[in-house]
Amino acid sequence: MPLPQLFERWVGQPLGLGNTGFYTQDADNLATAYYDSEPQPAVMYDGLRQTLPEGVGFAAEFAPSRALDCDAYPSAGAGMVGDADDVLRLVETLRSGCDGILQPETAALMRQPHVGAQAETQGPGWGFGFGGALLVDAELAATPQNNGTLQWGGVYGHTWFYDPVAQMSVIVLTNTAFEGLSGLYPVQIRDAVYGQ
Repeated sequence: MPLPQLFERWVGQPLGLGNTGFYTQDADNLATAYYDSEPQPAVMYDGLRQTLPEGVGFAAEFAPSRALDCDAYPSAGAGMVGDADDVLRLVETLRSGCDGILQPETAALMRQPHVGAQAETQGPGWGFGFGGALLVDAELAATPQNNGTLQWGGVYGHTWFYDPVAQMSVIVLTNTAFEGLSGLYPVQIRDAVYGQ
């Protein structure tokens, strides 16, 4: 079964994700995409290449028009659009046990560190589980989040995490790459949520 139909059948429909998919037919549903630029963010365009801020040595090539192209390759890692309600519903589902979307054993594997803190997937103290970056040492990471927090985001400018100990999910949807993913803004939101 093609990936878009697989997603809709096994995730989208059961969770009621009515505004999430690999493309949209309504350009008015999309925020204008921007990228970090001086002296202010600039409008993103197809073919823009930006080096990732973490200094990992490679660049991302952006194609914001693909969100309106029903024939674009349905990339599971970098190709979906959705609204805040749907993203929060999905993250809450992951936090609360996957609500029948995944078998309990599979959901448990998402929450286990498969690489340790030495991986530093989000900096010191962060390992990686099958669902994203997994906090394994909150003190080393210098974060108010609790060990077991799962976190990830996207280069177009969003980030999310759920903290199973605090029993909360947080999503930050911006339209600016890379600030919304790895800039000061998501850190400030995280700290505000924890009252720091």
